[in-house]
Amino acid sequence: MDTKQIDVMVADASHEVYVDTILDTIREAAKVRGTGIAERTHEYVATKMKEGKAIIALCGNDFAGFTYIESWGNKQYVATSGLIVHPKYRGCGLAKRIKHASFTLARLRWPKAKIFSLTSGAAVMKMNTELGYVPVTFNELTDDEAFWKGCEGCINHEILVAKKRKFCICTAMLYDPALHTDDKINNF
Repeated sequence: MDTKQIDVMVADASHEVYVDTILDTIREAAKVRGTGIAERTHEYVATKMKEGKAIIALCGNDFAGFTYIESWGNKQYVATSGLIVHPKYRGCGLAKRIKHASFTLARLRWPKAKIFSLTSGAAVMKMNTELGYVPVTFNELTDDEAFWKGCEGCINHEILVAKKRKFCICTAMLYDPALHTDDKINNF
């Protein structure tokens, strides 16, 4: 598959028709991996699209991939979440394109915010590292209760609670723009 055939763009209200496919793809990936992925509702994902806080990848009219961003702690932190690539589009570098697009969008919208990611996936950890994220302890992330409430949909939530939000199965990774003053914010 030539990824040039796949358009990666900021999602908008017109992309709501893909929400159920996105949620099904995320659920199936969680089952296959046997790891936790926080469940989101149709309304939640649709709102991210309407607010211009999501990236979608389409091959023609076919869903190929998705991720969304959210600001926390009075916009001092931004999380990139829900990165998913449909199985038939995996293995061609699409996840990296989507991750870069969401990172760029986050940097453009909130240039001074720290960007974080919680992941149990080695591929996402590698992409984060390439972008300048570093592993951190959970106490270096936002203390915004609304963010942590989002973890309740994950199968590993009991571990997070038992460990008093100090750690979980996921690795916490953080990009601090103050440490990357030479970075250029480029459009995608």
